[in-house]
Formats: sequence, structure tokens, C-alpha cells
Amino acid sequence: MRHGIVILPEHRWSEAAPRWRRAEEYGFDHAWTYDHLAWRSLADGPWFGTVPTLTAAAMVTSRIRLGTYVASPNYRHPVSFLRDVLGLDDVSAGRFLLGIGAGGTGFDATVLGHDTLSPPQLVARLGEFLELLDRLLTEDDVSYAGDYFSAVHARTQPGSLHRPRLPILVAANGPRSMRLAARYGQGWITYGKGGQGDLPQWWRGVAELATRFEDIAAQDGRDPATIDRYLSLDSDDHFALSSAESFADAVGRAAELGFTDVVVHWPRPDGIYAGDEAVLDKVASDYLSAS
Repeated sequence: MRHGIVILPEHRWSEAAPRWRRAEEYGFDHAWTYDHLAWRSLADGPWFGTVPTLTAAAMVTSRIRLGTYVASPNYRHPVSFLRDVLGLDDVSAGRFLLGIGAGGTGFDATVLGHDTLSPPQLVARLGEFLELLDRLLTEDDVSYAGDYFSAVHARTQPGSLHRPRLPILVAANGPRSMRLAARYGQGWITYGKGGQGDLPQWWRGVAELATRFEDIAAQDGRDPATIDRYLSLDSDDHFALSSAESFADAVGRAAELGFTDVVVHWPRPDGIYAGDEAVLDKVASDYLSAS
């Protein structure tokens, strides 16, 4: 099992940099930040750009993998995003992981004045985004015409350090988006579903998603064993780092369901993901150092 942590881009770099260093020192395998213009209950507070944050994180770390959890087409275009992706891949010496999802209906979806898309439209747009980005990462001089994205002789040199391309991880819960994850993803990401305060019910939902993804991947000709599976352990109703014991129990459950990677969030003083950094210290000393 590999372990990851999300560090929200809400702190000035003088305060954020030590967190990224500590994530590596703790022994996490990967560290992430959200790719939003603003997010949920934190929309009225400070929030910094994803790409400069990850670039800076690459400069203060040397081993830990770094990624977007997750980028979306809500305000990104594959051609311009490619340049950011290639830059992050290069600056991090190949440690960058590209998490991508369909995008929701919150602030990112409306702040630029775009029409709100239906769930089927969101998945269709994600399919175009992944198809075009996959081509941009593996070809040069790409032209493309879709319903949501177009490209005319897009140049893509020098390409990523990884061959044939850097790892793409696709966040997906529904059958159509899971098929996209099986087609384009080195990894699949899920945040679980439902629960509404009932943690056992949330885990039952996670189990259903894991089974569904394995079936869909197999139907589409992918061996599920060749696809990394990432589970965010923090649902809306439960924070995995509420205690070291809670973390250990969640990791064990995820392993039983076939997940290869788990992701938690850096404890915040209040609000969402509120917790005590002392728990993070204990998890690092008791579990990450022994893994």
C-alpha cells in the first residue's frame, strides 16, 4: 500500500513549504493539491494556484511524487494545460502525477460565465479532454475538432520524461467515466459515495465501486491488476486522521478491497478536515516509517 496526503493551496508559501517538506520526511509516497479556482466552504478564504504551488513543492522535495487531486476541464483547455503539465513533469524530474476528473457544478463551473453542464455532458467533455491530452502527450503537431475542445497544429515538444507519456489518473464513479479511466488511466481515483454520516454504509459504497471498476476494466480489455487504484479516505462525514487507529483501520479496509493507494488530507484547525497535527505525527512514526 502506498500513502498520499493532500495539502490544500490555502497558505502563503512561507507557511506551505514546510508542510511539503514534512510530507516527504514523514514517508508519504505522494502529495497532492486541489486544482480549483476556489472550493466549497473555503471559497471566501485565501487560495493559490495549483501549478505554481506544485512547481514550488518540486523545488523543496526530492523523492515524493506530486500531483493534482484533481484537475478538471471546468477552466482548463488541453493545449494550454499541456505546457503546465510538461513543465511540472520536467521540474519535478518525472515525479508528477496528473489526476483528472470531469469537474463539478460549483464555483469553477460558473465563475467564467459558462453554462452548467448535465452529468452526461460533463462525462462527454471529460472524454474529449482525455482523448486530446493523450494525443498531445504522445504526438507532435496535433489537430483535433470536438464538441468541447479543438486544436489546430498544436506543437507538443519536448514531450514528457515518461514514455510513452506521464501517468494520468482518472477520478470516476459512474460507468461511463470508469470506462474512460480504464481506457486512458494508469490509475483510477475514487472519493467513495454516499454515507450521510453512516461510515459502514460509505465503505459498502466503496466496495461496490471497486467491484464495478474491476468489471468495467475487464470488459474493456484492461487487466484490473495493471491499473493503480486510489481511494480518498476522507469522506464528507469522516476524517481518517481523526486518530491513528482510524487511519490504520481505513488503510486495512482499503487494502482488502484491492486499492493500491490511499490519500488523506493535512489536518486543518477547523472546518472541513479539522484535526490535530499530532495525529499526523503519530501516523508517520507508527505506520509510514514501518511501511
